[in-house]
Amino acid sequence: MAEAVVFFLVERVGDYIIQEGRPLFGVGNQVRRAHRDLVFIKGFLKDADAKRRDSEAIRTFVAEIRDAAYDLENVIEAFVLKVDSKRKGGIKNVLKRLGCIFVEGVRRYKIGSEIGVITITISDLKQNLQTYGIKEIRDSSTSLQLCEGQQLLRRTYTHVIDRNVVGLEDSVHELVGHLVKEEHRHRVVSIIGMGGSGKTTIAKQVYHHKEVTDHFDCLAWVCISQQYQVRDVLERIYVKLLCPTKEERDEIAKLKDDEIPGRLSRLQNEKKCLIVLDDIWKRETWDFLNAAFECDEDSKSRILLTTRNEQVASHADDNGFHYRPPPLNESESWKLFEKIAMSGRKAGIDAEVCTKMEELGKEMVQHCRGLPLAVIVLAGLLARKNTVKDWVTIQENVGVYISRGIDRHESEEHASVSWVLALSYDDLPYHLKTCFLYLGHFPEDHEIRVKSLTRLWIAEGFISLTQQRQGSRETMEDEAYNWLNELVERSVIQVGERSSTFENIKTCRMHDLLQDLCLRKAKEENFLQVVKGSHKNEAMHAVSSSTATDVSPMSKIRRLAIYLDENDDKLVPSRKERGGQLRSLLYFGPNDNNWLPKRKELIPSMFKDFKLLRVLRVEGMGGWKIKIELPREIGNMVHLRFLSLRRSNIKSFPPFLGNLICLQTLDFCVTDGDMFIPNVICKMNKLRHLYLPWSYRARGKLQLSTLGDLQTLNSVSSRYCDLNDLAKLGNLRKLRIRLSSSQSKILEKILDAAGCVLNGIRSLSLRSDVGMESGAEVSQIVARCGQIYKLTLSGPTLELPKEFHSYSNLTKLFLSGCGLKDNQVAILERLPNLKSLRLWRNVFEENTKVLIFSAGSFPRLQFLSLWYLEGITEWRVEEGAMPCLCKLCIDSCRGLRTVPDGLRHLTTLKELKIERMPKLFCSKLEEGGEDFHKVQHIPSLIMAQ
Repeated sequence: MAEAVVFFLVERVGDYIIQEGRPLFGVGNQVRRAHRDLVFIKGFLKDADAKRRDSEAIRTFVAEIRDAAYDLENVIEAFVLKVDSKRKGGIKNVLKRLGCIFVEGVRRYKIGSEIGVITITISDLKQNLQTYGIKEIRDSSTSLQLCEGQQLLRRTYTHVIDRNVVGLEDSVHELVGHLVKEEHRHRVVSIIGMGGSGKTTIAKQVYHHKEVTDHFDCLAWVCISQQYQVRDVLERIYVKLLCPTKEERDEIAKLKDDEIPGRLSRLQNEKKCLIVLDDIWKRETWDFLNAAFECDEDSKSRILLTTRNEQVASHADDNGFHYRPPPLNESESWKLFEKIAMSGRKAGIDAEVCTKMEELGKEMVQHCRGLPLAVIVLAGLLARKNTVKDWVTIQENVGVYISRGIDRHESEEHASVSWVLALSYDDLPYHLKTCFLYLGHFPEDHEIRVKSLTRLWIAEGFISLTQQRQGSRETMEDEAYNWLNELVERSVIQVGERSSTFENIKTCRMHDLLQDLCLRKAKEENFLQVVKGSHKNEAMHAVSSSTATDVSPMSKIRRLAIYLDENDDKLVPSRKERGGQLRSLLYFGPNDNNWLPKRKELIPSMFKDFKLLRVLRVEGMGGWKIKIELPREIGNMVHLRFLSLRRSNIKSFPPFLGNLICLQTLDFCVTDGDMFIPNVICKMNKLRHLYLPWSYRARGKLQLSTLGDLQTLNSVSSRYCDLNDLAKLGNLRKLRIRLSSSQSKILEKILDAAGCVLNGIRSLSLRSDVGMESGAEVSQIVARCGQIYKLTLSGPTLELPKEFHSYSNLTKLFLSGCGLKDNQVAILERLPNLKSLRLWRNVFEENTKVLIFSAGSFPRLQFLSLWYLEGITEWRVEEGAMPCLCKLCIDSCRGLRTVPDGLRHLTTLKELKIERMPKLFCSKLEEGGEDFHKVQHIPSLIMAQ
């Protein structure tokens, strides 16, 4: 692992040498010498990593190398920023420099001396390599060959293998019966088993089973985990069962804590509800939640829970049904393994090689003892091994890893899964190890936003500019997403939510056993620490993994995640507790949304004394309760690359944010809808992703032309930003525009100047607040963005561009309040590759009553959502329309009398979701209803009020 850390730090220092030649004046030779020494040392670290398990001296030596590399990067960046800041500002700043030349010389000498000390330290470490008997192991491939090899692997394994379901059919059938059959009156049905035994997978199969969705009126799924808030859990259940409107959600949020249990209890008496409580650890958890589940004896609502602890199941209901999933038998284990590890191999390799791989695979699978997670992770590891020699190496290591588990006094059950997880981690290439360990910041069962995660990796320097300098067309964001995909393919992280077209991963998460491994490895490497806020101002200590037996105090740390609750008196460790080298700080509130510290005066401590910080995440703080003023100390965090205040209730955009000239990602998408923004964003010329509030004000026009690296601009206001600046943003890929003032007189000229930039846009969102006269302006802008993959139009549009039907890249389209003429459907339905279509509220002009999808229309459409189309009374779907549709949602279209007869022809349709529709409409779709024949072929029919 030290090899991984040193590798990316060597790349970062190399970037400074190449890109920042002038600012390194005076210390360049020292930096280059230290860089050469680190490159030399790097070749020995693979052997050092292997040997340090058995040697305390080597562990200490490796830690010294890692710390020296971190210190070198920190001091070089500090030097560059200080010197570079003195070079800017024109003649006024030159005169100021002449007046302070002595002070500047002293500062430069001081930092130069620090670089000299670190250089000597690294040189000494280099000399000591032989003392510890550490050998050099050099990779034969160049970094370019490695990059090309990774691209080849991605082409070979282009799909992401979903978690295969094998051997669970009998389990699912039995559990469904206990939930829906009248002869079974179990209030609580429990699935009990160790981590990795398939509890959650079985529960999901049951939850989505057709008999279950047909039997229950409403369903809710919540994951409890070890860190939970009672209010948050119960509110989420209530919201999922009710499917409320936004207004109703706001009312629920205002309910007192003691009101929600009573409402939930009444709802379960009135309707047949299924509530799934996934992953309950303790009996006390059930006690805290139980008031919401107390129902009449004749209630037909049911609870399905999963737990590792049989005492939890018995405590929840003495008479409940307890189910322990049996382990996979030998045949089922092999079938699951084969689906993942052997898929597609037999056609592409020699029969003798394939036979040998099968022989080795069957032997290794036996060590998994029928645990699905162990089989999946082992198969994910071997899926990327293409030679018999690689398989033999893994097979030979199996015994070593199992014996390590025994040495740690793990149970036989736990050892059967932990060995394969550890083996899979050790097999990760250097770059994926750092990315995997970074996931340890996030709380258990947290749905991690992929875009944020990949930008965090980039901010940390895990992905360098090397590939781009070598001619790769991929951006760092593309490379980061590829790395995430590789972690998924290796089965060390799980896919959470996919995009509506099922192509991209939107969220990911970690199985709790893998999170245990991640935290244990992170602790061994001093890579990161996770701490909780403390009561009574006590010292804050690191959170252990669930399998660890000790909780050690913090030492000198680089990365810190802090889990807070609303009763904490202390929100952040003191400098004495954490040291002064922190570079990554992520705060997580009780539910990461709408949370507040116990006292407002504690908030400034969250931002003070973090001068080396590169990453700061404070999301969801304040909610609607209180406005938070950012302290001036943030302006001193000049090393920051990533700052996210998303969904926090921030009072203002302070001018001192302009000091953060290294920022790559600024997410200022805060809850305040009317904020003044000073003209300082132009100073952040390294920005790649900028998110501003949807509504804001400025004095004059915000200058954005200096942001040449910008890829995401969300959102730009035509009133407070100069749209002419778009012509300077050559790397822009995602653009959100709010037309808050008419641009009709100058728009053509602006669009001509920005033509090349607009043609490179991949995602475009346009909202018009001007009125019906702006419809032509919307059409003009869309006409210049012919390569878009995703388009969102909100507000008056009237007509789409004439050539719109030929937008071959467009796969996602969201239309809302556009007032389109009804003849525009003929343009929409000819889009050749459209996969996702959302039509929401007043999409068509007021007199449009009939919606017709003609034969052959929407040839690639997979997902369709109709919401609040109140004026539509009839919808016709001709035979041959939407031949690929998989999912259809109809919500709040109260004028619609019936589903189209043409649904009978949609043989690919897997799910039909009906929400907030009249009772008469829904009753027609039930078994025996007059429209049941139109939908009886659809596997999943969900109706909710």
